[in-house]
Amino acid sequence: MDALTALITRTSQGALTEPAPSADVLNHAFQAALRAPDHRLLRPWRYLVIEGDARQQLGELFLQAGLMDNPELSDVEQQRLLKMPLRAPMIVVAITVTKDDPKVPEVEQILSTGAAVQNFLLAIHAQGFASMWRTGWVTTHAHIQAALGLAAHESIAGFIYLGSAANAPRVPTPLTVSDFVQQWSR
Repeated sequence: MDALTALITRTSQGALTEPAPSADVLNHAFQAALRAPDHRLLRPWRYLVIEGDARQQLGELFLQAGLMDNPELSDVEQQRLLKMPLRAPMIVVAITVTKDDPKVPEVEQILSTGAAVQNFLLAIHAQGFASMWRTGWVTTHAHIQAALGLAAHESIAGFIYLGSAANAPRVPTPLTVSDFVQQWSR
């Protein structure tokens, strides 16, 4: 798939199934992620790959964190937390690694991570796989961050669920460019 087609046709896919991307596909996607804009080459990102039984362990972390926040969680909610990481055969955790640099503010490093994740998602799509970038309270919970080995200067940018689309991909709704783009002059 050419780059422009990938950019225009990529959508998030919530229903993911086997097969997960192969090591080769994943390597190409990470190579694309590592080409994100990165002022002063700080490399303000890193990634964790979670697959197989490690997904169940992640579900247990989600449950532990949920129970820390609300010891009265219903059985239904507890099961939901346990099963969240099982929605896809593979998960990549995108982590922002902020560095102290007088010329590169933290927000710019966070934006670099976002650009890296977008490159990763596009590369996954271009190679015939599907993805969903998930965030929410699980990205900011201290227990989950500690269990995943994050340092004080790191934060989770998202859990990227990966696999093959279980359903036909959604056709993106075309947007009118002129609704979002204007010419500027003084």
